[in-house]
Amino acid sequence: MAAVDYEVTDGVAVVTLNRPEARNAMSPEVLCRLYDAWQEVKSDDAVRVAVLTGTGDKAFCAGADLGRLIPLMSKTREPEDEWDHRLVANEDDLSNVASLRIHDLDKPIIAACNGHAIAGGMELVQGTDIRIAAEGALFGVQEVKWALFPAGGSTVRLPAQLPYAFAMELLLTGQLIDAQRAHELGFINHVVPATDVMPRAMEIAATIAANGPLAVRAIKRAARALLGVPEEEAMRSESRFAAPVFASRDAVEGPRAFLEKRSPTYEGR
Repeated sequence: MAAVDYEVTDGVAVVTLNRPEARNAMSPEVLCRLYDAWQEVKSDDAVRVAVLTGTGDKAFCAGADLGRLIPLMSKTREPEDEWDHRLVANEDDLSNVASLRIHDLDKPIIAACNGHAIAGGMELVQGTDIRIAAEGALFGVQEVKWALFPAGGSTVRLPAQLPYAFAMELLLTGQLIDAQRAHELGFINHVVPATDVMPRAMEIAATIAANGPLAVRAIKRAARALLGVPEEEAMRSESRFAAPVFASRDAVEGPRAFLEKRSPTYEGR
């Protein structure tokens, strides 16, 4: 079975980490297949939103595979298969996009955290837009405990996504917090029983998929681009994201459907 499954239904792409025996840890194959999945989400006009989840009830993702990925990247293990060779040949771009550390994906990504998200798994979650977590799931970056640096974006994103002092406590102690605490801090949107994680994620995804696709993508682009920009400058810049939306055929269809009391039919143009 593939280490990452990819399926599209009704405008929603479901990307599933599929290594439950390894707590869905990221191996070279996982990174390569994640990269391919995000390229599919980006290029397929039928996809309007993505849901990222894991197989099993133990872990969403336990981070990097310490036996397969780390030795390869530190050059203490020689490439052995097609995934190893592909990663070594294009390490920076492939791993950055696959892990959502650096990407230009303007379609929303919902994390459906079926279990623990630790180290690189936590950093995957940080690259998503909306997050659902199972009760009891744990979150954190523990690299500092092993004299390592959480280089998947945590020193950039956590202080922006959490109150600064709480972010620094997580980064510097390596301690884990549970889903409820993560929700209280605003890192997680919803905490639900494990059996409800995917239904809730798919419910939200379906709501987004039914909205104007040009508007959804422009809103995400604007929110990401203007985060941290001084307010006056951000207000001036916002119009360049809004203008193409207002000029679209969908922007005519939406208000018309509202006035005619019917569901809109959006074309994405």
